[in-house]
Amino acid sequence: MRDAHLAADYRYCQAVQRHFGKSYYFATRFFPPEVRRHIYALYAFVRLPDQWVDEPGRANAGEIARHIDEYERTLRRALAGQWVDEPVLRAFAHTARVFEIPERYMHDFLNAMRMDLYRTRYRTYAELRDYMWGSAAVVGAMMLCLLRCHDEKLLPPATRMGEAMQMTNFLRDVGEDWRRDRIYLPQEDMRRFGVTEQDIAHGRLSEPVIQLLRFEIERTRALYREAEAGIPLLPREYRYPVLLGSRLYARILDRIESNGYDVFRQRAQTTLLEKMRIAWQCRREIGG
Repeated sequence: MRDAHLAADYRYCQAVQRHFGKSYYFATRFFPPEVRRHIYALYAFVRLPDQWVDEPGRANAGEIARHIDEYERTLRRALAGQWVDEPVLRAFAHTARVFEIPERYMHDFLNAMRMDLYRTRYRTYAELRDYMWGSAAVVGAMMLCLLRCHDEKLLPPATRMGEAMQMTNFLRDVGEDWRRDRIYLPQEDMRRFGVTEQDIAHGRLSEPVIQLLRFEIERTRALYREAEAGIPLLPREYRYPVLLGSRLYARILDRIESNGYDVFRQRAQTTLLEKMRIAWQCRREIGG
């Protein structure tokens, strides 16, 4: 019965990823079956707090912070082998024990979610990267644990992948984030290109705004290149789904460009046909 409950918990995590992470889910299905359900659990573990933080009007910051605190306490109980009434944490705790994911990674992620409740601006790209360690890069580090890839040379590419995907989200969601009173574009970059908060607030597609977005897109593409440089170091069975996940998400940057950089009124996303085409291209590139 315990195994049946655990299988149901993993199916719940799969449903979370299927609902919230279409591109991630498409790529995850190409991982070997023995690791796939653990990726679902990792995604669900990080998705739930992120969803609480991002949903407007659900609760005030203090209430969400207490919710995250309780989530972390429940996680610790689950990691200790206690029964908890939370399918995502039951599945993820099992995954964390099997793959020996360091607890500090989980703590760093949840701390970044807490930071998101109170910090809404970043003066420099260096400050933004500090935040992205917990919100995204550490997820790449946890992913390495699931793949049992412990070569130190793989950590920088894995964390770059997390940063690249996070930056892609930031660029796609500029308008949406503004409505939550958040700006993830570094203030130093905004000043450099002559972009003000009022430009963001009014959704102005001025030449300075477009130049800023072009700059951040190229910076993000460089992160993807650094991340993909580590793919040949992975075991062969993981190279294709990792490359596919990277290319699917990087495609969002292309969509931002084809939308005329309108990140205020249009959501950049990929169609199923595009996903299938990218999957075919990645298969040819990897071989097999």
